[in-house]
Amino acid sequence: MGWFTTADTEEFLAVAGEYLRAEPARNSVVLTVTEDLRVKAAARSQAAGSPTAGSPTAGSPTAQPSAAAPGSGPDQPLFGWWRPPARPDAESAGEVGAVCMHTPEFPVLLSQVSAQAAAELARDLAAAGHQLPGVNAAQEAADAFAAAWRDRTGDAVTLYRRMRLFRLGRLGRPAAGPGGAARLATERDHDLLAGWFDAFAREVGDPPRHDSRAVVGERLGYGGITVWEAGGVPVSIAGRTRTVAGMVRVGPVYTPPEPRGRGYAGAATAAASQAALDAGVRQVVLYTDLANPTSNALYQRLGYRPVEDRVIFSFARARRGLRFTRERTRGLCPAGRR
Repeated sequence: MGWFTTADTEEFLAVAGEYLRAEPARNSVVLTVTEDLRVKAAARSQAAGSPTAGSPTAGSPTAQPSAAAPGSGPDQPLFGWWRPPARPDAESAGEVGAVCMHTPEFPVLLSQVSAQAAAELARDLAAAGHQLPGVNAAQEAADAFAAAWRDRTGDAVTLYRRMRLFRLGRLGRPAAGPGGAARLATERDHDLLAGWFDAFAREVGDPPRHDSRAVVGERLGYGGITVWEAGGVPVSIAGRTRTVAGMVRVGPVYTPPEPRGRGYAGAATAAASQAALDAGVRQVVLYTDLANPTSNALYQRLGYRPVEDRVIFSFARARRGLRFTRERTRGLCPAGRR
């Protein structure tokens, strides 16, 4: 069968939702991104006074057996699912065996997938003329995708980041926590938080975004940012995604340079994690940059345990590709920004 792609979030979830929900921790990024898109679409529909469009079913005409989904473009997300080749005696197509997602500015993200299927996707996307800044996948799949992409496009491939996914076991707290207290961010924090989100992106070397205020506003709307205050002054934040499939992902975690080294990032992370548990969340996850031993050790002290490692490769032509700022500072959780 191979890969099928669509620009329709609802169609993608109708086909691949069961696959994603079967392992919410490993599929946390795809689940939370599609949930955000679903919520935004519902809000737009309500504002326009029309009901949300129904979800197409698997096999509808918009599901294309290639990377050229109708209606997709450089400013729209692209989603895909892979089905294994049907057996001669099979009466129907096989179950979804892998998924992919490409959102503007970010590398294409692959779920657990074979090297062969990853390379097939790279060839399909290249043939369809898609421009990708990179790939985010487990090592074997990332290697295969990057090699196929380089062969088809001539792009240079460079290691950008190695990440580790952690899942919370039993939440622990530092024996001697810092002074201060946690609170949910409010609208009065909007300007400060937008500046901190931008600073976070610069420090971890992520591509700049022009919608930090919108991102902050969206998170404020569902209580998605925890502020740690010391002496009544905000000193650290820990974000979290919407809850989907009983899971939330913590991030970004950011402390400005001056108050670092005092335990504020750990306190904010613990508070955000506890708030998720108090809300009935079954799984709390986060990503770390493996180049940052401080944050990796911190999260393990809080009770987070490794689930899987991933690698990001950057694809670059002239004046294109992910930036390679390698500055690493305390209290950062790079992948959580998404």
